Amino acid sequence: MSKALRLRTLVITISILALGAVVANSNSPSNANGGCAGSAYVVNLSDANVSVIDTTTNTQVGLVTGTGINAPYDVAITPDGTKAYVASYGSSSVSVIDTATNTEIATVPVGSSSPGVAITPDGTKAYVTNNSTNNVSVIDTATNTVIATIPIGTGTQPYGVAITPNGDYAYVTNYGDDSVSVINTATNIAFASIVVGDGPMGVAITPNGAKAYVTNIGSFTVSVIDTATNVVSGSPIPLGNGEPYGVAITPNGDYAYVAGAVPAASTGSVSVIDTATDTVSATVSGGTNPRGIAITPDGAYAYSTGLGSDNVSVIDTATNTVSTTISVGDAPYGIAICPAAVVPPTTTTTTPTTTTTTTPITLMPADPLVVLKFTG
Repeated sequence: MSKALRLRTLVITISILALGAVVANSNSPSNANGGCAGSAYVVNLSDANVSVIDTTTNTQVGLVTGTGINAPYDVAITPDGTKAYVASYGSSSVSVIDTATNTEIATVPVGSSSPGVAITPDGTKAYVTNNSTNNVSVIDTATNTVIATIPIGTGTQPYGVAITPNGDYAYVTNYGDDSVSVINTATNIAFASIVVGDGPMGVAITPNGAKAYVTNIGSFTVSVIDTATNVVSGSPIPLGNGEPYGVAITPNGDYAYVAGAVPAASTGSVSVIDTATDTVSATVSGGTNPRGIAITPDGAYAYSTGLGSDNVSVIDTATNTVSTTISVGDAPYGIAICPAAVVPPTTTTTTPTTTTTTTPITLMPADPLVVLKFTG
């Protein structure tokens, strides 16, 4: 499918969806400690809602709707697990979900047609790509207001976004001109443009911040960027005839998992890239038209959304096989898994052993009230 035809199909689909998916809201309480550890959030494109998955039981336990959730494409969760930010292609706003109640608590006006969102490691800012207005909105997560709007230079149709582990840079894929823009998060200025493959969409950065992996749906490849030089490293990694969309990297940085669809058969698979050699080491079949992918904090499982099969495939990363599938809403797209629970440090309290010796005390009748204090 040509890039122009694919984009026209996307616009038609969004227009139909915007006419009116109205779904009842079902809320499920999240982690009692305030975070959402043990949960995954999946945006359902056609249903205009967000499924909440319990990753322990691998079942859908909640469904979130909101005024700003319209053809949602992506979701990102704050590092403390208290809020989820949903980017919608069919609205000009970002929805903020309170993960304790699984309700929409704010809508933040941004640019037009927003397919991507990422949150800085310190949780203070959310970066949102605006496909139609060719810019990036920066949201202050404390006030849920836009504090900057960043032109992406020569790039057009920004799609995916990822932020380096140190929080210094945001990498934005530009679907329209086959490039990646690099934004300095201190100045909120795009200072570099990197040419990658045809139709870049997803992007993920290794935990050590050394590489950025970019999926190119037009050339069926993954480009690897050396973030120290902002130059593409080596040749693009071929993925056969599949269109790669989402990409996620294991916590140890050893593997990149890429969700891709095979256009001819409308089936899909997940390619596993060994980041040491930048070659495909495994291919996992599962779901129809995979789009989004996320990995659990312990790296044990990868969750891939199936746009055409209305489910999420759970991949055991030790064996690279699908262990189970989870039914969600219609046309699931982006997915985010909550950070691991923060366990407060354990403090040991030692109670001193005291020995009290009692000595008889005689109060004289004329004495005033006496308060006796014993210390042991």
